[in-house]
Amino acid sequence: MDLHLSYRITDQDIVKEEPVKLFSPQNRIPEETIFLSNIDQAVTFPVETLYFFEVPPSKSSSTLGISEKVKQAVADVLLVPYYFMAGRLNLNPQTKRLQLLCNNAGVLFVSAKSRLMLKDLGDLSLPNSSFRLLVHGPGLYKSLDITALFTIQVTRFACGGFSIGFVTNHGILDGKSAGEMFENLASVCRGEGLRTQVMYNDRTSLKARNPPVIKYPHKEYLKLKDVSSLASCFTAPGQCSPSPLIFSNKYVHKLFSFTPGMITALKKKAITRCSSFEAMTAHVWRARARAIFSNQDDFSTVLFAVDIRSKISPPLPNGFAGNAVVTAFASAKVADMVEKPFSFCVEKIKEARERLTDDYVKSVIDWLEVYRGVPATCSGTFYVSAWWKLPFNELDFGFGTPVHGGPVVSGNDEFVLFLSDRKNGNQNDGGINVWLGLEKENMERLMVYINEI
Repeated sequence: MDLHLSYRITDQDIVKEEPVKLFSPQNRIPEETIFLSNIDQAVTFPVETLYFFEVPPSKSSSTLGISEKVKQAVADVLLVPYYFMAGRLNLNPQTKRLQLLCNNAGVLFVSAKSRLMLKDLGDLSLPNSSFRLLVHGPGLYKSLDITALFTIQVTRFACGGFSIGFVTNHGILDGKSAGEMFENLASVCRGEGLRTQVMYNDRTSLKARNPPVIKYPHKEYLKLKDVSSLASCFTAPGQCSPSPLIFSNKYVHKLFSFTPGMITALKKKAITRCSSFEAMTAHVWRARARAIFSNQDDFSTVLFAVDIRSKISPPLPNGFAGNAVVTAFASAKVADMVEKPFSFCVEKIKEARERLTDDYVKSVIDWLEVYRGVPATCSGTFYVSAWWKLPFNELDFGFGTPVHGGPVVSGNDEFVLFLSDRKNGNQNDGGINVWLGLEKENMERLMVYINEI
């Protein structure tokens, strides 16, 4: 599918009210400063997610107060345990580390109305960059200390349906912890109260050792001194926004749908026992390598996040609010990927996951302490983000679960998104949409290889 097949929303389609600041009613006194781990420091970029909700025509008036309901739930209830989301990032001049200043500077809330009906937008599961108008960006290239860490926009459509767009800072919450916050907010809006009363926000268990003990080369990360000249969605401490180059229009974007049957076929082709994620990542990695590398002696690398909550000792507690994911990598010579059986690529992905032991994770944290740096998405390396595994399609704000939920896309080629596909299965039975971007000639080659199952 092509991006242009969906309806493109314009500024004329939406009327937005001025942003309102929401404050925590129970911010800590005196002001608290929260330590951010080296894992947090490597991913301080905004993440935009968007959810669409339908209501029957006979109940369209029931959503007239949805914006006020969400706003009050955030201001009166959510920001009690999540008081830190009203804070700001701050660069400590002595340590040169980012820290979370719980200064109650506020969460930004926007109420909006659209003249469009939800059906006018076409297939909501098709990634659409114009959906960015349905989230309130905290502002590109603003100073970190004045950039909101959490924004919410509720947009009600002419049919009574509505969307809720969130922007969170990845340095404060990873996908799992952000999902838990959204579920808490939805529960409050349903009148059921908070599901989580206390957040575990102490990240010092992920501190580097003194002195650091680096046991592995960690090619999955790029040293901070090498980052500034590269276009990367991953920002470094003191760098307020992603490089503008990542929003370039030079890429063609496609959505490839994989039915449960196609994924089962890939898993059988793998021979070795593997998960759907491992089979899909190996397949996309192999197809993409064949499409973009002309020199068979080149090495291709794929990165992906692995949850470490249960991998480290002692394990992180339930309700941990910080980033509990580190970057895994698989790398191989293109010639081997092409000539050897598919199982070769699958085994490489499995090895990448198995590599992440407690010892390896501690070495990652120590490496980041010495070199700072970010995941190494450059020179053809890309990052697979498995959105379909997150429970975002289960959010219910009192009007049922969303007809669609997921990330708002940007125009870069360093991320490949795995999204849930409700038409060809769901989170439970395995339908997956793969969203990726490449330069036009590379995309034409990829389309040949990615369909070879």
